[in-house]
Amino acid sequence: MRVALFVTCLVDGLFPDVGKATVGLLERLGCTVEVPRAQTCCGQMHINTGYLREAVPLVRRHAAAFAGYDAVVAPSGSCAGSVRHQHAWLAAEAGDPGLAAAAGEVASRTFELSEFLVDVLGVTDVGAYYPHRVTYHPTCHSLRVLRVGDRPLRLLREVGGIDLVELPQAEACCGFGGTFAVKNPDTSAAMLADKMHNVLSTRAEVCSASDSSCLLHIGGGLSRLRTGVRTVHLAEILASTRAEQPEVPPR
Repeated sequence: MRVALFVTCLVDGLFPDVGKATVGLLERLGCTVEVPRAQTCCGQMHINTGYLREAVPLVRRHAAAFAGYDAVVAPSGSCAGSVRHQHAWLAAEAGDPGLAAAAGEVASRTFELSEFLVDVLGVTDVGAYYPHRVTYHPTCHSLRVLRVGDRPLRLLREVGGIDLVELPQAEACCGFGGTFAVKNPDTSAAMLADKMHNVLSTRAEVCSASDSSCLLHIGGGLSRLRTGVRTVHLAEILASTRAEQPEVPPR
């Protein structure tokens, strides 16, 4: 299967290891992965903040960059959700039926990582090994826009060595919400405090999620409090193998 990696801006600019992990995982499962060089921002930020005219060229570029692939995979429910639910609508609103058709065609082949693994490849055990205590934060866009359900948890439950613990009030927003955190900093901080309290209550070593944006927000808060809890993207856990774990010296 010829798969295109939709890198996303945050992964490309701040979390390149997430992109590398996604490629490594998909290749391990038999996919041929390409990273289209023409891809840029998908325009989600512009659309969500009302800059619809400015987003149209980004949608046009995205549709052209990802045309012709069997599937497009993104390690982000947020960005995959934008492609699936905003691109064709925006093109139609702009009076460009040709672009709407092209965007809709790409959207029909675009998947968030856990969707692709479970629904397209039909696997839940990806051969991962991650001997750590982990809790999982289901992000708002993956839950409410893409409706990925328990797919990420089904994948994590099959990871060797993992101690997966339930996150209290898991479906509550972490407070990031893109520009929401900038426009409403006090509310965002209060929501983050609640999320961190719940993460810390699990005594997990790692908080995972499928969106780098949420992990950036949660990880920043946990780091500032010096909690010692790390944030790790779902793709990085699923890409981990026993061979990659550091050796523990004998006592």
